[in-house]
Amino acid sequence: MDDEFVYSTDEGDLRKQKKGKKRSSRGDAKTPPGIKNDGIIRVQRESKGRGGKTVSVVHGMPVSEEELQAWATKLKQQCGTGGSVKSGSIIIQGDKVETIVSILANAGFSAKRAGG
Repeated sequence: MDDEFVYSTDEGDLRKQKKGKKRSSRGDAKTPPGIKNDGIIRVQRESKGRGGKTVSVVHGMPVSEEELQAWATKLKQQCGTGGSVKSGSIIIQGDKVETIVSILANAGFSAKRAGG
């Protein structure tokens, strides 16, 4: 049997506090799992879970939320398609990976194509 305390009259149920600590140490909630945060912008083509539609997803832009919205607008205009911003990533409709990488590289960002 464990010799851990599970209840304290001062702090209450200690098991709930342990669970909260584990959740907070998992990392940044904005960054999706499996995405590196190393300063390189990764542009990836995806179609899973989108009804067969292909989209280009931009991960890891080191800008604020307002600037991310502005960049999404600029990329949508340059590519001539629609898109959105979700959980810190820009989603552009269609296979526009090469176009997006060249736009970001011309703007001075370190961008590369990710995935297969």
